[in-house]
Amino acid sequence: MHGVNGRSFTRLYKERLSGYREWKQPAHAEEYVLHGSNIGEDLSIDETSLSNGEVCTVVTNKAAKGRKGALVAMVRGVASDNVIEKLGLLGLSRRRKVKTVTADLSGSMKYIASKAFPSAQQVSDRFHVQQLMSRAIDDMRIELRWDVIKAENERIRTCRQQKLQYRPKIEANGETLRQIMARSKHIMTRDMSKWNDTQRKRAEILFGRYPRLETAYNLSMKLTGIYNERITAPVARLKLARWYDELERFDPVRFKTVIDTFTTHSDTITNYFNYRLTNASAESFNAKIKDLRRQFRGINDTAFFLFRLSALYG
Repeated sequence: MHGVNGRSFTRLYKERLSGYREWKQPAHAEEYVLHGSNIGEDLSIDETSLSNGEVCTVVTNKAAKGRKGALVAMVRGVASDNVIEKLGLLGLSRRRKVKTVTADLSGSMKYIASKAFPSAQQVSDRFHVQQLMSRAIDDMRIELRWDVIKAENERIRTCRQQKLQYRPKIEANGETLRQIMARSKHIMTRDMSKWNDTQRKRAEILFGRYPRLETAYNLSMKLTGIYNERITAPVARLKLARWYDELERFDPVRFKTVIDTFTTHSDTITNYFNYRLTNASAESFNAKIKDLRRQFRGINDTAFFLFRLSALYG
């Protein structure tokens, strides 16, 4: 009994069994793939890495929930004019049916959405907004951590010069300050109600030593609290404005990126409270692309990969 030749089987599957040769889009698949019939009222737009740093713009239909019918379009690259041109091939009448487009905070994605789907309201994904705040706080924690490391190294150097044994100070929870700083990353992104006993003790020491870090944490949790409230957009706009003023008074330099983002995207950020839509479906679809890529063990034939993607989700 002869073994199956893997390459021959792959070639046979592609050419005879898969239906690839009957597909209508192989000629332009490496540049764009369109499934106009999948357009729905609520879309997500995002970018994803296809292979070897190759980036694509992906439009998906939220109603499909990541299953068959989710893929509306994939366009090579993120250049606005090119993506808008390719999405224009979907037809204006179809594109005008779109009521909302959810995206991250990219100015490019915002511009593409406004031109490609002119009747749609744009919604900024809440998790990208919260992530900006979390990153700014983590930068603050990391900066303080380096200060602790620097101070500890200086004490070690002094002890060596004096021929003394260095003994680090142990805090009340049994850790050194250096260890507390290194292990506090997740504390800063979770509500205190979700801390375990170890994290709670760690936070008490951390915030006791660095009260400004506690203020920053409280502001971050206040933002999350506003997002979690079932409130109307006008009420949310007022609460976000008050929160914004607090942040600006607290530290306008360190949180400049967050402040500028709220200034630039205030309308699309507030729109979240009108529609309660996020880009979670787009992130999930990106994960599916990565999983399929792993199954293919990389992408050697982009057009055939996109055919398989379309067969599953187009």
